[in-house]
Amino acid sequence: MIKVVGINFLNANRIYYFSPGKTKVKNGDFVIVETERGTQFGKAVTDVLDMPKEKVFLPLKDIIRVANENDVKTNKKNAKDAEKALEYAKELVVKSNLEMKLFEASYTFDRKKLIFKFIADDRVDFRELAKLLAAKYKTRIELRQIGVRDKAKEIGGLGPCGRPLCCSSFLTNFNSVSINMAKNQGIALNPTKINGSCGRLLCCLGYEDEIYTKYKKNFPKMGEFVEVDGKNGRVCELNVLNGNYKVRTSDNEEIVVMVDKNGSN
Repeated sequence: MIKVVGINFLNANRIYYFSPGKTKVKNGDFVIVETERGTQFGKAVTDVLDMPKEKVFLPLKDIIRVANENDVKTNKKNAKDAEKALEYAKELVVKSNLEMKLFEASYTFDRKKLIFKFIADDRVDFRELAKLLAAKYKTRIELRQIGVRDKAKEIGGLGPCGRPLCCSSFLTNFNSVSINMAKNQGIALNPTKINGSCGRLLCCLGYEDEIYTKYKKNFPKMGEFVEVDGKNGRVCELNVLNGNYKVRTSDNEEIVVMVDKNGSN
C-alpha cells in the first residue's frame, strides 16, 4: 500500500494521484504540485488514502505545498490573463483562416507555459499561430487538439435523462462504446436517441451492456421459433431485466415465458 492524495485541476473531474510527502493535506485544500506539464495549482478532492501500488502510476510526484493566500491570488490572475489570451488567440485564428475552434486557455502556475485547447475536423498547421502567441506572451505555447467527447466534458450540459452529463460529472475516462451495445439492449437505433451532446454514442450505453450480455445467454433470440406448453411460436419480445420473453403462437396467442437466473424456463 502507498499513501496518496487525489488532486484535480481546473474543476475537471479526473483525479490525479500525488504523494503527500511531508505535507499535511486534507480534502478541500488547494495545493501546488509539479506535473509533467509544469507547476500546477490544484485542489485535493480526497484525504490521504492508502492505495495498492498497482493502481497508481509510479513514481508519484510529491505535493510541493498547501497553497497560501498569495498562491490563490496568483492562480486567479493566471485565470483572468488566460481568458484574455483566449480572446486574442480567437481573433488570430479568424485572421489566419484556420479551421479550428479554440475553447479554453490556461497558464501553468509558474506561467512557463500557456496551453490552448481546440477542436478541429482535420489536422491543423498552427505553427504560425504559435509563433504569434509566443511573441506576444513571452512564454512557451502549447496548442492541444482534443476530441468532441473531451469538449463536451469540458463544457458540460444536460443529457437526455435530464441529469448533468456523465462525462462532466463523474466519468474520469472514456471507454469504448459501440452500436452493438444499443442493439444488445434492444434500443431503437435512432441517432437522436442514442447520441449524446458530443454527437457520439451515449456513454451510458455501456453501463448495463455487461448485464444484458450475461442474462441474454439464457434467452432465445428475437424471431426464433420455440415450443411453449406444446405450442409452436415465434419470440416477439425480450424483457431481459424483467426476466421474461413473449412468444406469439400461430393462432396469434401471446405467451409470457419466465426465465430464472440459471436460464431454465
